Amino acid sequence: MKLMFISDIHGSLYWLDKALEQLQEEQPSQLIILGDFMYHGPRNPLPEGYDPQGVADRLNAYNKINPVIAVRGNCDAEVDQMLLQFPMMGDYTLLLHGGRRIYATHGHGFSIERLPQLTEGDIFIQGHTHLPVADKKEGIYVLNPGSISLPKEGNPHSYGILVDAKFTVKDIDGNPVKSISL
Repeated sequence: MKLMFISDIHGSLYWLDKALEQLQEEQPSQLIILGDFMYHGPRNPLPEGYDPQGVADRLNAYNKINPVIAVRGNCDAEVDQMLLQFPMMGDYTLLLHGGRRIYATHGHGFSIERLPQLTEGDIFIQGHTHLPVADKKEGIYVLNPGSISLPKEGNPHSYGILVDAKFTVKDIDGNPVKSISL
């Protein structure tokens, strides 16, 4: 099974469309969105192609084809849930992949720096920092796909792919940026 992770869209229809183009290339079984859907946040600049309603419409259209799994980011509110036709207000979701438990969250509560109680070999994935991560900490795989719309520290616009026992962060053109074997 192949999973695709995107995070921190921040209302950019332009960058969401780029991610959805890669989704067509990657053909994952599931899309998981790690929060910060529509609002750009008070500390961020307006991203290219800022169109929160367009983001909601595009995600709702995709959700009709393949249901989206999503969690709430620190910039998401109940009004955002009113526009989206899939649940996105949970602080985290638990998934199983290849016999491993995946704890997926935005990263403003539990984070790579403050992990929830997990078992060695489990996977913790977050967004929030806009920085790609593929590492292991205290026996837990810690991952971050980076930001699709507002990457930080000179990183590219990116997403994550988990297939079999390998997680890869890829730039918006599908080129590997970071990876880790699980």
